[in-house]
Amino acid sequence: MRLPCEITPARLTTRGQTRILVRNHVTTPKIKIRRVAVEKILPLRHRILRAGMPPESARFDGDEAETTQHWAAFAVNASGGGEEEVVACLSLMLNSFNAEPAWQLRGMAVDEAHQGRGLGRDLLKRAAAAAAAEGKAGCLWCNARTPAAGFYQKQGWTVLSEVFEIPTAGPHVKMSKRLKCTKQRETVEKERGRR
Repeated sequence: MRLPCEITPARLTTRGQTRILVRNHVTTPKIKIRRVAVEKILPLRHRILRAGMPPESARFDGDEAETTQHWAAFAVNASGGGEEEVVACLSLMLNSFNAEPAWQLRGMAVDEAHQGRGLGRDLLKRAAAAAAAEGKAGCLWCNARTPAAGFYQKQGWTVLSEVFEIPTAGPHVKMSKRLKCTKQRETVEKERGRR
């Protein structure tokens, strides 16, 4: 997606002289983050994570489970009209990790044109907060591609394994992060109050 540029003049006054400067102002699209059906994110998931493979390779076991959450960030035209474009996505699948309920992060992808702008961080933070609010599990975990491990570490995740190979996706490490579960905390506090 090409971003429009707008040239805006600005005045600069130095020692009584007024000069007009020209600055480039890049207008960025407005971003909306929300839960979606898996079909909305499959094209981006395929293009970023499964390029060169059949489109059905972007479908994961668990995508259709009732507890699975699919999240997307949409770029919205600055004028408010037109089609929204999925520019980032992730899925959270409720299963287990180290013998306790946990959300597995899968299929996180950000369009190349939107990488490095904090969009992945914002999407992950929003999805993790929603999962924590449900109170069904106390942690997130994932098999992170090694080039992405640094990103997850900056978000508070911990590397738990040596590097291992996933044949269709390359080298990975296992990572996890504890959630701040408000529902679980409220339940514990209520139980303590009854004693």
